Amino acid sequence: MTGSAARLVVLVHGAFHGAWCWAGLQAELDRRGVPSFAVDLPGHGVSTEPLTDLHGDADALSRVLERLGTDDVVLVGHSYGGAVISQADLGGRVSRLVYLAALVPDEGDDPAGVMAAFPSPPKPAPPARSSGSGSGGGAFFVRQPDGTLAADQAKGPGIFYNTCTPAQTAAALARLCPQRAATFKQPLTRANWRSVPSTYITCLQDRAVPPAAQDQQAERCSEVVSIDADHSPFLCAPATLADLLVPLTQRK
Repeated sequence: MTGSAARLVVLVHGAFHGAWCWAGLQAELDRRGVPSFAVDLPGHGVSTEPLTDLHGDADALSRVLERLGTDDVVLVGHSYGGAVISQADLGGRVSRLVYLAALVPDEGDDPAGVMAAFPSPPKPAPPARSSGSGSGGGAFFVRQPDGTLAADQAKGPGIFYNTCTPAQTAAALARLCPQRAATFKQPLTRANWRSVPSTYITCLQDRAVPPAAQDQQAERCSEVVSIDADHSPFLCAPATLADLLVPLTQRK
């Protein structure tokens, strides 16, 4: 148990997901005495706001941080959420950034461009891993009639949740929501990792952001740790993920 001295952990989901995806991790953090808050980006989860773009998502996160009223936050971004925590105006409220199998863009980078530059996985590679590299995951994005993107329900289990149980996978797939293409195409005007200490958590069985791509992104962070999990360790390994986060919440 860490007691009330633990820093607040604020959790930012990736594309297509919502605050719901962090529930298992939050339960594990509760058991360890670490407070947490999971954000629904606009149009995701139970948010009633319209879907927006990367800058709109970052602005929404900035408003959440302001409302929470604490200046010692550990801010976690998963996957696309790494771009959001990099772009948001943190207002001096964040003491540590955590990139979980995430993008770590620089100023002027856009998420699609970052993903397009991912290194190809070594050969021989599993077919699912190959489909998630190079093109930035376009192989498992499906364009909807309204122009939004959706996760391919057929490919999603093998890419997002390849070590999750069938029950975990089914529950997650049922909750996925659309994502505006603009979230991947806007360049960042900030790179918070340049001024805030950061930790990168690599997921060793990830087929959405291949480990080689994570290693590339992690070079921009202050420290790197790893977890033997797929792209969704908050589902398949919440206790192990909590154990990695707890030390980052401790005030010296």
